[in-house]
Amino acid sequence: MSQENLSNKEAIEKIKDIVNEIDFAMMVTNLGNAPLSAIPMSTKKVDDNGDIWFLSNKNSDHNKDITNDSRCQLLYSSGSDMKFLSLYGTATIVTNRTIIEELYSKADDIWFDGVNDPNITAIKVDPNNSVYWDSGSSKLVSLFKMAKGAITGEKQDIGRTGTLNT
Repeated sequence: MSQENLSNKEAIEKIKDIVNEIDFAMMVTNLGNAPLSAIPMSTKKVDDNGDIWFLSNKNSDHNKDITNDSRCQLLYSSGSDMKFLSLYGTATIVTNRTIIEELYSKADDIWFDGVNDPNITAIKVDPNNSVYWDSGSSKLVSLFKMAKGAITGEKQDIGRTGTLNT
């Protein structure tokens, strides 16, 4: 894999690219204690600052974890596209109704009693440190390149990895 570290707008665009393609992240909270707490969360948006937004219930365990320790890790994984993102950041619980209304969609009715549910909060994750892996091709092509490299001994370009500094 070739190394490609990105900063500022390029880093934000790479985060958007991966997050928008994968959607669901494992949000890991309670980072100071074992066991860690990890739950799947559907990404609502990545804003122009690179902050990642989710909706959550104010009484959830992860909201409680964030209240006690704002550090969190987001793990995005798409094995079929060979794209991965590990993002460490600071989470903030947001109760601003305008933001919640902007993030809310009809699909969220399975989790909440409509957009006016008083238990809805938004979670904003501000990335502090991110690492990505992106093969740039399908899993099948990547596996073929790895096999070819193993057989021929020739180095194969199987994608890019790097840090993302927003």
